[in-house]
Amino acid sequence: MATLLLPVFGCAGNLDVTRINSDQAKPNNVWVFFTVEKNGDPVAGLTADDFEIYEDDSLVSKYESQQVIQNPEVAAVMYTLLLLDMSGSVTESGQADLLADAATVFSERVGKTQKVGVYAFDGAEKLHSVTPFTEAQGSVEGGIEGLRGYKPKDPSTNLNGAIPLALEELDEALSKDKRPLKFGTLVVFTDGTDRAGRVAREDMLETLGREEYGHFEVYAIGVGAELEEKQLGEIGRDGTELASDPGKVREAFEKVAAKIEAHTKRFYLLSYCTPARKGSHDVRIEAHTRDEKGRKNGSGALDYTFDATDFGPPPQCDPNRAPKFSLERVDSPAEQQAKGKSTSKRSRSSARGPGSASGSAKVRAAGSASAGGRSSKPSKSGPRAPGG
Repeated sequence: MATLLLPVFGCAGNLDVTRINSDQAKPNNVWVFFTVEKNGDPVAGLTADDFEIYEDDSLVSKYESQQVIQNPEVAAVMYTLLLLDMSGSVTESGQADLLADAATVFSERVGKTQKVGVYAFDGAEKLHSVTPFTEAQGSVEGGIEGLRGYKPKDPSTNLNGAIPLALEELDEALSKDKRPLKFGTLVVFTDGTDRAGRVAREDMLETLGREEYGHFEVYAIGVGAELEEKQLGEIGRDGTELASDPGKVREAFEKVAAKIEAHTKRFYLLSYCTPARKGSHDVRIEAHTRDEKGRKNGSGALDYTFDATDFGPPPQCDPNRAPKFSLERVDSPAEQQAKGKSTSKRSRSSARGPGSASGSAKVRAAGSASAGGRSSKPSKSGPRAPGG
């Protein structure tokens, strides 16, 4: 089914409402998973009453539909991998404590809404597991504390080799989660350019642009005079923070964490009981925001079609029932348009994964990245994290 993005232009402050996935099941359940944004920023805090459902251009009664907003976590999982530069230039310059403090604050904030894994790199060929992906906040903090006394075996900087390994680690960790909708974010911290020369920068950027990783958010945090914003931007395709000195590293981490935290709140899982009992039906879901006086100040909508063949009840429909979304990913309109223009370019979209302000869709469906489609990958990282 084609996804349509149809903003309503009659109100000030129009909203972008983008369908990510949808499902329907007997007796007469309908679920729609989507994002709501305004000028590229997430719109959080909407309730079921802020949405109107139209079927075949007729408003569906909220009492009849029993529409509710479910917790997105019943269908979606979000992982963030924090990749930290622990080369000699960091550990020998006294930055390890500042970095550990910043990473702790970051993991505490992001860990409230998703799983966080922390890995480190130096000049060695492999990554070093600091803490695996986990929902236990204490274990994350305990692992980060170990960075304060970290001594690299190879003091060089294998930045270009570490990023592909981190992408692979994130991808494999997500693939093990049984929820159908998967969102991944990679946050890279470094204080310099690659010095080890194990992997060419062009090869690293090629890996970063691969289709199986194209749906991940990637941020880059840098510190020091050695880094150029342009170089950092090639890595952090969804955002960068460049700290002028080590004392501002924590602030940079907090800014990226705030973006990730905010963008997790733009996801909505709307569930309702359709009055339709047969045939194909066009659905339009309108989202509305209001000002302090209750007046509408923003509206937007999405449209799609579903099949109600043999719908009931009995039994009675339960709007709080969890969905079973298809494993097939739904492309957003901008991606469909981009694919039509060029298959060689990385498609971009207004539907964002967690933690980004603008750009491409970052949605992964279980099994959507087949191992057979990969080639020329770097060697696996060091000790494997459970589930990753």
